[in-house]
Amino acid sequence: MRYLTAMSDTSNPDWLGGPSVEPAASPNPAPPDPTKSARGPGRPALPKRFYAAAGSAETDGQFRLTLDGRVANTPARNPLVLPTEALAQAVAAEWEAQVAVIDPHTMPLTRLANTAIDGVAPRRDAVIDDLSAYAGTDLLAYRAGDPERLIASQAAAWDPVLDWARDALDARFILGEGVMHVTQPEATVAALRRALAQTDGPFRLAALHTMTTLTGSLLLALAVLHDHLTPEQAWEAAHVDEAYQASVWGTDAEAEIRHALRKGEFAAAARLAALAG
Repeated sequence: MRYLTAMSDTSNPDWLGGPSVEPAASPNPAPPDPTKSARGPGRPALPKRFYAAAGSAETDGQFRLTLDGRVANTPARNPLVLPTEALAQAVAAEWEAQVAVIDPHTMPLTRLANTAIDGVAPRRDAVIDDLSAYAGTDLLAYRAGDPERLIASQAAAWDPVLDWARDALDARFILGEGVMHVTQPEATVAALRRALAQTDGPFRLAALHTMTTLTGSLLLALAVLHDHLTPEQAWEAAHVDEAYQASVWGTDAEAEIRHALRKGEFAAAARLAALAG
């Protein structure tokens, strides 16, 4: 979903919500910087830290990020308002941890908060529709036909979650083997949609969306949201197949780096859900 890709752009002067000033055109423009030109369209230079302290201010039971006492906005110029003091403190801590420059890649809670406010809050029904589609493709419903060790590992990690979904959500899944599509009962799809509709607020829904897309499993994401699984347990369950392949063929360094980055994003989403609850 394109609207879920709107992350923090801390190089934008409108980030603080204050007035932006267009510089006057120079009558004698400087020649191009050859070093900058050589960099081409790569990652832009990170903005310098421009504030001394990050904090939060409470208004009507909600909390807004402040930088040197000035309230901050999202990239879409919506107020960056957090629902709990704990989440506000965690977001402020990300800003306080920046040193010489502001690196959004080290600020996952801020990015997710911006996504919740700018992308999820105004499009809640569309986000629920997108997540509901995972009911028919959930990772846990597609099982290996062999070898026996992988079959056993999938069953040990996934069957208890399916049992929980049946008992807690009234969602009963039909299992398939291989990659052939399995059509789930309409009652199951409806039960999961009800669970999504009952998710409180845009922050927890944004966290749920992130966890689902990172794992391919709405059930694992809901299990974390409802405190049935820890984030670590859910992440391990989502990667049973990869763990088996690594045990047979070994690991790849680049794949391990990507895995660690995605795991960090998953953990941040789970933390956002917990702090916003």
